[in-house]
Amino acid sequence: MGAVMPCLRFSCICNYLTGCNLSWLSPMRRARSGGVMPHGSSVQLFSPPADVLGMKRARRWGGPNEGAIRMEHNILLVDDDPGLIRVMARMLAGQGQFRFATTGEAALQLARDWQPDLMVLDAELPGMSGFQVCETMKADPVLRDVPIIFVTSHSDHDFEVKGLGLGAVDFIAKPVNEALVLARVKTQLRIKRLTDELRRNATKDRVTKLANQTNFEETLSKEWARGLRTGTAVSLLLIGLDHMDAYGERYGHQMVDKTLRSISQALLETCTHPADFLARFDRNTFAMLLPGSDREHGEERAHAVLDAIEQLGIDHDTSPLSGHVTATIGMSVYDSASTCWVEPLAADGVGELPECDAQALYRSAKGALKAARLAGCAQSWWADIGQDDAQARAEEISAHSRPASLQAIA
Repeated sequence: MGAVMPCLRFSCICNYLTGCNLSWLSPMRRARSGGVMPHGSSVQLFSPPADVLGMKRARRWGGPNEGAIRMEHNILLVDDDPGLIRVMARMLAGQGQFRFATTGEAALQLARDWQPDLMVLDAELPGMSGFQVCETMKADPVLRDVPIIFVTSHSDHDFEVKGLGLGAVDFIAKPVNEALVLARVKTQLRIKRLTDELRRNATKDRVTKLANQTNFEETLSKEWARGLRTGTAVSLLLIGLDHMDAYGERYGHQMVDKTLRSISQALLETCTHPADFLARFDRNTFAMLLPGSDREHGEERAHAVLDAIEQLGIDHDTSPLSGHVTATIGMSVYDSASTCWVEPLAADGVGELPECDAQALYRSAKGALKAARLAGCAQSWWADIGQDDAQARAEEISAHSRPASLQAIA
């Protein structure tokens, strides 16, 4: 019972001071699902899953939730002193959703799961120090853009220079001053919001409003790193529209743009998972990244894409294939059946890395797309990421993998 009471008191205080509903807290150890875990003489805190807070992971550019607006910032407070966490939570009440950690390892895990907009980090954590946390985050493509404000009792300039050199954006001295903490946090949240907006505008395709190639490449790198860490599959579809040069000559560039917008909307409607990512990769090619999808699910999605474009029935009377616009798909997969598959990395990022990488996934999909075009277009082929010559080894995706709901369309 002695371990329970501090946890309950901390929960009540946080509810009162921050307005965050922490009624889910318990003294039981819960892996990745939230809760309070006794950790020596301190309390190690984890927040609940994002959907408990109404913070389900938003789709990235071009997804079904593209217009969704997140009303609050995500702020991660990290300190080995629960008392200071309570104080800062009160100071920052109303600035966003909070989560808490009292160790560097817990902070990294929460950051990876939650992707905060700002981390307020104790520089002198026991064990894994705040500097080590910062260094690890800046080396991680998923976390490197998270701004970090260090909280420290040091007044040594060399100490601050070291932290700024690692990528921190600001320092707050202990004992913390409420006005200063609030002002600096607000400033960094404002900068983060403006930076995100500039990045979105710079990485959005002008015609379709989907992500552009630059955005796709960044997302591919991040999702690859996430997949290695969590041990989840990933599939990539390159969707090339057939004979679009002839289409442009016949119908004009304005009609080409209209067709691209119609097709992009149809492709978005096939994105059924929040993590699905769609981009306009080049002039007449779309890229669909499917985190968490193995070969079977990737093949089903390829069929769904071909059928979605077919159902649009967009006239193309100069096409040698049919009287309407068609598409050809090249797919590559990294899953447990891949020749280069490895088990997920440990929580500290240590473990075996596969012989393949994110660029190999793209090259295999590109090779499969070339093979499908050589075979006559208007079809989908796939290649495993571990194959040296994807174009020569690619195979047509069997019609048997077509979902029953789509078989009636054919």
